[in-house]
Amino acid sequence: MHWAGHPELADRFAAAVHDFAERGVSWPAAAVAVVGPESEPQSHSEPQSHSKPQSQSEPELQPQSEPEGRPESGPAPESGSRRGPSNHDLDHHGDAELGEGLVDLAVNVRVRNPPEWLADTIAATIDRLAAYPDPAAAIRAVADAHPLGAHPLGAHPLEAHPLGAHPLERGAGDPITHVLPTAGAAEAFTLIARAFTPVYPVVVHPQFTEPEAALRAAGHTVHRVLLDPADGFRLDPALVPDRADLVVIGNPTNPTSVLHPRQLIRALARPGRVLVVDEAFMDAVPGEPETLLDGSPLDGVLVLRSLTKTWGVAGLRAGYVVGDPAAIGRLRGQQPPWSTSTPALAVIEATLTPKARELATEAAVELGGWRRELVHGLGSLGLPVAGEPRGPFVLVDAHAWERAGEPPGRLRRTLRQRGFAVRRCDTFPGLDAGWIRIAVRDPETTRALLDTVRAIRTSEGDRP
Repeated sequence: MHWAGHPELADRFAAAVHDFAERGVSWPAAAVAVVGPESEPQSHSEPQSHSKPQSQSEPELQPQSEPEGRPESGPAPESGSRRGPSNHDLDHHGDAELGEGLVDLAVNVRVRNPPEWLADTIAATIDRLAAYPDPAAAIRAVADAHPLGAHPLGAHPLEAHPLGAHPLERGAGDPITHVLPTAGAAEAFTLIARAFTPVYPVVVHPQFTEPEAALRAAGHTVHRVLLDPADGFRLDPALVPDRADLVVIGNPTNPTSVLHPRQLIRALARPGRVLVVDEAFMDAVPGEPETLLDGSPLDGVLVLRSLTKTWGVAGLRAGYVVGDPAAIGRLRGQQPPWSTSTPALAVIEATLTPKARELATEAAVELGGWRRELVHGLGSLGLPVAGEPRGPFVLVDAHAWERAGEPPGRLRRTLRQRGFAVRRCDTFPGLDAGWIRIAVRDPETTRALLDTVRAIRTSEGDRP
């Protein structure tokens, strides 16, 4: 019975909750972690009364960081907190930089609106909105677009994995066991954080902050591996501790735009570990040469994809996960029913056709030319770009533009005053306010930006 139309049920439920709270008893929503570099999360499976003294008090620890290129960990935030040990604002994203009249160089969505054919596809779903979403066609489209590695029944490393296993729902060759549509990649990070209980989860930074935020919100103690800017933020698999049983890395990475070689990513996979690879921007790389979705087995691997950036549908939330069937089953068990909407499923299906993928490749090639013009222009103005960017954005070293006695982030603030919104980077672990991220745009927009930087550079007192 639903309590709609039965208000007395709601009253009884509220009274029961009130009575429970008065007794001073609460049930932790997630594991409570006592932190240190060598400590492990400690789960409490019994309710705790606030009227009794705790048997063990947590030490008062201060945030700490370690040299770049080394694992970093720190004190646990309050259970359910999304902030890390160094108090980075992990919930800050590029859309927060936008404002009335500003040219948007902060958000990594390629186009302002989806192409007409895709807009028509979305509009055509209106007649089906009375029915619940059916993901079958979208799952098949993902399976057709990406070769799926073989996973013989009974051979999944997760089946004997300390993180636990999920029984296969269908045969190992059925794409439903390998594919999960999601409401964008961000939902997938939340599902991962809830589906697994890793002892030593590691996030390789700098990278998109949502995976760490989701893990922390679920009560996990997250350890960081910081890549070195002096080495172009390139991955060294040896930096990831052997004890890590869940590892998250982006490829190409946001915000560095670095595309890691596939063999280095694969070197992170091993029995007893879940490897999560965020390939949200891989379709911006012509030919996707370093994707893990090349037909090789995905034992213990989850690959996340987003369709919102290339096709201009960020507000629709369309993405998917491909990977080890046992791990996909765990995520499916955490996903709310009908989580991915009918319009989003239609977008997945439409943008993974051979013709649509050909269009995406053409767009990626064009974007590469635009990026080269941006990188060259910035370099000529004393703003070097980190590494070898391959994504639809670049990470810019603006430390030379800082001034003693002024707040950090001087160039970003000055550009904002002159009409350009760029992404601050002090919210990314491993970076500070001397870095900015700039989205790649068409040549006309790039030239306007470079002219503005040139004007700032030559104005009195503003020469770096």
